[in-house]
Amino acid sequence: MGNDEARMTNAEGMAKPERLSSFEHSSLFRHSSFGFRHFPVLNWVDNPLMKLTEVAAPDFDLAMTLDSGQVFHWERIGNGFCGAIGDRPVYVAQHGNLLKVRDGGPPSPARGPRALPRIIAHYFALDHRLAEICASFPEDALMQVAREFCRGLRIIRQPRWECLASFICSSMKQVAHIRQISHALRRRFGEQRKIDKYELYSFPSAERIAGRSEKDLRECALGYRAKNLLATAGLVSSGEANLEAWAELSDVDLRAKLCALPGVGAKVANCVMLFAYERLRAFPIDVWIERVLREKYFPRARKLTGRRLRAFSQTYFGEHGGYAQQYLFHHARSASRHSGIDRDFSTPLRSARNDKQGACKTSVWRNLSAPRR
Repeated sequence: MGNDEARMTNAEGMAKPERLSSFEHSSLFRHSSFGFRHFPVLNWVDNPLMKLTEVAAPDFDLAMTLDSGQVFHWERIGNGFCGAIGDRPVYVAQHGNLLKVRDGGPPSPARGPRALPRIIAHYFALDHRLAEICASFPEDALMQVAREFCRGLRIIRQPRWECLASFICSSMKQVAHIRQISHALRRRFGEQRKIDKYELYSFPSAERIAGRSEKDLRECALGYRAKNLLATAGLVSSGEANLEAWAELSDVDLRAKLCALPGVGAKVANCVMLFAYERLRAFPIDVWIERVLREKYFPRARKLTGRRLRAFSQTYFGEHGGYAQQYLFHHARSASRHSGIDRDFSTPLRSARNDKQGACKTSVWRNLSAPRR
């Protein structure tokens, strides 16, 4: 077993070489210029001088969840990961059914030892009843394989602006590229944070982004996405797009609001609904999922429109379709990565690329969307 394989183990210590993480290919030392500083790796978990808070995390796979294309800034350090939850720097390591965590910054009521477990449990959705969710999946062979492969993968609850901005930047990009953009934005425009000797950066606020120029954003490798991110940041910072108030909207109205933002089409809107608003029925369709649906569920269909795929996914995968989509996506992407093929994961449907007049506003969404939670 190689060193990369040896580092990826499950709770029982069994090797999982088929689930090699992309963190191994974008480590702290390769991407330190994007948001982390060079320091010797410190193993917090095995260091008796470091105080770590324990959080119960049954039925959870930390590494797989962070590597599943939901978030793009966490970095592997030693036996765990460093990242930011909002503006809070956090180190998290998994030992079996326990997470061992530590945060940075001066003590305060919001940062007290009692607050940290709640923040961790909420962010990683440890309250989701994963067994019940998985039991609701369709019984077809592919879904069952994906469910077994993705045991412990949970849908993270992300800060809304950070999630929206990240997926605006994701169009036509591979995960590694999105990670580079995220780190560049954080380092150039975010707030510096420390956890012991490690330096990292929070995601810049909408106000901070809105105050920059398109040229500034293009220097973070956004390309044409810079214009869309800047425009959306202006709407959010002015209050015209009130992301927090939108949490009270129905699925139909929330999707319509998101699709009206610059740079947001059907796929991005569904990603934001799923990862930032916890609308677990939302089913983003990118090239990976489109390929899965076409090849595995409609192998004999000669003409298959994006609208038909969206209608099928909403009815067939049901109220936890977002989880089903994430499992199918991660399984497909991991299998492709293991075979040596790495394609863009975030391209919208070929038949409805950034379709603001189609998918976001057609009656099929209104007829098939779940009621507001």
